[in-house]
Amino acid sequence: MTFFRAAHVKRNEFVTIEHLLLGLTDNEARAVLDGLSVDVSLLREELENFINEHVTVLPEGSGDTIASVGLQRVIQRAVMHVQSAGKDEVTGAHALVAIFSEKDSHAVYFLNSLGVTRLDVTTFVSHGSDHVQSSLEQHIEIGTASAKSDASPLMRYCENLTDKALLGELDPLIGREKELDRCLHILCRRKKNNPLLVGEAGVGKTAIAEGLAMRIVQNEVPDILIDAQVYSLDMGALMAGTKYRGDFEERLKAVLKALKDEKNVILFIDEIHTIIGAGSVNGSAMDVSNLLKPALANGELRCMGATTYQEYRQTFEKENA
Repeated sequence: MTFFRAAHVKRNEFVTIEHLLLGLTDNEARAVLDGLSVDVSLLREELENFINEHVTVLPEGSGDTIASVGLQRVIQRAVMHVQSAGKDEVTGAHALVAIFSEKDSHAVYFLNSLGVTRLDVTTFVSHGSDHVQSSLEQHIEIGTASAKSDASPLMRYCENLTDKALLGELDPLIGREKELDRCLHILCRRKKNNPLLVGEAGVGKTAIAEGLAMRIVQNEVPDILIDAQVYSLDMGALMAGTKYRGDFEERLKAVLKALKDEKNVILFIDEIHTIIGAGSVNGSAMDVSNLLKPALANGELRCMGATTYQEYRQTFEKENA
């Protein structure tokens, strides 16, 4: 980690987000900045001045340089982006996108003052030139994503749509703005904040959930949903390999606990009618719906579901709860 070593050589007390951004101007992320017509020399000058003036210098031999809390959050978010994308290592582009999560940092202020936004970076990374795309394949050594088997329950059994939106991997929502606005209205309630999308197959129900993630990363949502994370539950992964009674329930409980531990989370369940009876074993009444009901009833978890008219009539009209 070159930027970390540079901070250590200068005997800075902390390695900050500004150190990271300064380091990114010297690796493959430079291609993104150049592509966005950023005055990199001016950016470097502002970052160096900030570090020299505001980061404490340790006396000789008084201690080790450590990462600031803000930098730790940026690296963790970058690793989460990589895990959700199914890749193995964090690139400079991932780090650059993750920096924008620290809105109050001087690094983001300097980028914004030069006309660069998070949306600009994600859009360019997703649709930039072949030369830049090739350059972004080079790795920056700021961390290696954990193997999927060691990932959190959210990484194993859910897909983070917000991270996919950040990385420019989702298409824009077209023609469903009215339905999305209605979903936002329901999600902002204190209780009974679980919208259900009902429509025939192929009309764009899943696209509404992806559109919500896009709105969130573009900060075009009410304040209560700013920085919310949208996770899509993968029922196939959740049930795969559940040989013994209780395996499924344990997995789901782990997912629900991880969701509750996260702040401001929205769970999307496509074909939500399939959860009725899912996971029940040998006549057991326990299934996904029974495990979800308490969290949904008390407002601990926001959930969006999608189903068809036929399945709604057969399943949900009979379900009083």
